[in-house]
Amino acid sequence: MRVAIKEDILKEEDRVGAENRRVFRQHGVAVFNLIGSPGSGKTSLIEAAHRELAGDLAIGVIEGDLASDKDTVRLRGLGLSALQINTGRGCHLSPLMIKEALTEIKLESLDILIIENVGNLVCPVSFDLGETAKIGLVSVAEGDDKPTKYPLLFREAEVVILNKIDLVPHSDFSREAFYSGLRAINPAIGVIEVSCRTGEGIGEWGAWLRERVSSPAGR
Repeated sequence: MRVAIKEDILKEEDRVGAENRRVFRQHGVAVFNLIGSPGSGKTSLIEAAHRELAGDLAIGVIEGDLASDKDTVRLRGLGLSALQINTGRGCHLSPLMIKEALTEIKLESLDILIIENVGNLVCPVSFDLGETAKIGLVSVAEGDDKPTKYPLLFREAEVVILNKIDLVPHSDFSREAFYSGLRAINPAIGVIEVSCRTGEGIGEWGAWLRERVSSPAGR
């Protein structure tokens, strides 16, 4: 009985995710599910995208956190359209949460919607929110072993952003170990190295978003 109930719940999640995707496509919005650990720099990466694309592409944000709206307030301070979802004890955003949030978002005014998922490299990966693509975010400060420890994210993500590369000279982070682990899991995955603090690589991050939005599958 429990197995059957779980299967029914997962089927419903998939149905709602597919419904969200249809809505996004109808409005011509590219949607990115940003998945990373707490402190990896998810909000900073969104801020960097906003600065890079301002005046070119309009970005909206759904912020997922267990509690607080600090990041949402921070993004709104830059002029971004941002909506907060607090999950309480929940370790991820669900397709239904996104569906409900869409009643408060003016999709017609957006080119890109970034869903900043709850800080976690495990739970958020298994749920299809209706996104165009999943983006995996890791930072140098977290170590070079994340691909081998959390392989599902790196199998599912379309691109990996390696943040805080300015810290490489001051840490024991090994690019060789990181890329070796990553390629063993997903040889075709793209990687963009950035530093949100110094601005290094942010142009490439913005170019990736532009290309993904303009491609036929990007909307």
